[in-house]
Amino acid sequence: MGMVGGGKGAFIGAVHRMAAALDGEIELVCGAFSSNAERSKQTGDDLYLASDRVYDSYDEMFEEEAKLPLGERMDFVSIVTPNFLHFDPAKKALDKGFGVVLDKPMTLDLAEAKELNRTVEETGQLFALTHTYTGYPMVKQARAMVAEGTIGNIRKIYVEYPQGWLSTKLEDTGNKQADWRTDPAKSGLGGALGDIGTHAANLSEFVTGLEISELAANVNIVVPGRKLDDDVDVLIRYNNGASGTLSASQVLAGSENGVKIVFYGEKGGIEWKHRDPNSVILRLPGKPEQELRAGVEIEYLAPIAIKHCRTPSGHPEGFLEAFANIYRNFAMTLRAKLDNTSIDTDYSDFPSAGDGVRGMAFIEKVIESSKNGGKWTPFVI
Repeated sequence: MGMVGGGKGAFIGAVHRMAAALDGEIELVCGAFSSNAERSKQTGDDLYLASDRVYDSYDEMFEEEAKLPLGERMDFVSIVTPNFLHFDPAKKALDKGFGVVLDKPMTLDLAEAKELNRTVEETGQLFALTHTYTGYPMVKQARAMVAEGTIGNIRKIYVEYPQGWLSTKLEDTGNKQADWRTDPAKSGLGGALGDIGTHAANLSEFVTGLEISELAANVNIVVPGRKLDDDVDVLIRYNNGASGTLSASQVLAGSENGVKIVFYGEKGGIEWKHRDPNSVILRLPGKPEQELRAGVEIEYLAPIAIKHCRTPSGHPEGFLEAFANIYRNFAMTLRAKLDNTSIDTDYSDFPSAGDGVRGMAFIEKVIESSKNGGKWTPFVI
């Protein structure tokens, strides 16, 4: 693996590196970690990389790595830059013959996302988008239960992502993470909408197997002087006729990353929440709530859930493990592609470029609806 971004002081780059390394499937061999050449070199030194594999720019990295023989060069690149620096390195890597793992949201705008998706299709290179919550074993369990018909046809979906870290104008204090996430030039049209709203929308579609077909939105800027939204509420209709609500806010003082999804079908309901990621709650009429728990030895779980557990029951399968499941599955799928062998489809369910396009369309449609007074807006890409 090579890496673009993730230099000293960057939070998410370190998370990606830890996740990629967790299963021993991936080795970080090179990087262009910063637009500042000296900072990139320092990061390479800190990571014990060979000095000739630490580059001043991603253009140089792609050019030089492509000259190396297979088995020596990087096989794919992880891109962990702010949104405005997603499209260019991703497209150039794909054109040079490298697979891409890209942080979400996919690009700065929908036009870039569509073009990047076309590049993925034209080059045939492997691509993954790191919608982390899809990697949790019990999220996969919930998805499997829907597919098996445990609760029948879905009727109602509630998904929320509350945060409180931007309850004050943190971007004015020199906080790097707050600064770029609230800057339209670096983040795009969406603030909280792009940062966490896309996670919630993706989770609702991933778990239920449905697609958003129409929405009506209210987008707010709560903190005075902020340039991008920090509080969003959306009414949603899905392609099977189900209705739902989505709430994403970064100004709920005291809240952590409280991702939660609850949905109901004609025969019952299912709940998963980030505060207790090892559990899925099943609600069936006339029966007490059932709590299903993660664990490699839990035979009642769906095979796909067991394959994404690492520990016996009682040991938390957390954020890094979920991230690592995406990286491990990407690596296994890429190895099968390079070796021209088949791959178990349970290991190839990571979010795709198509999911990335839907995420960018979600941002634009929510903004469009809100500007039109919350008018119902078709989700047409």
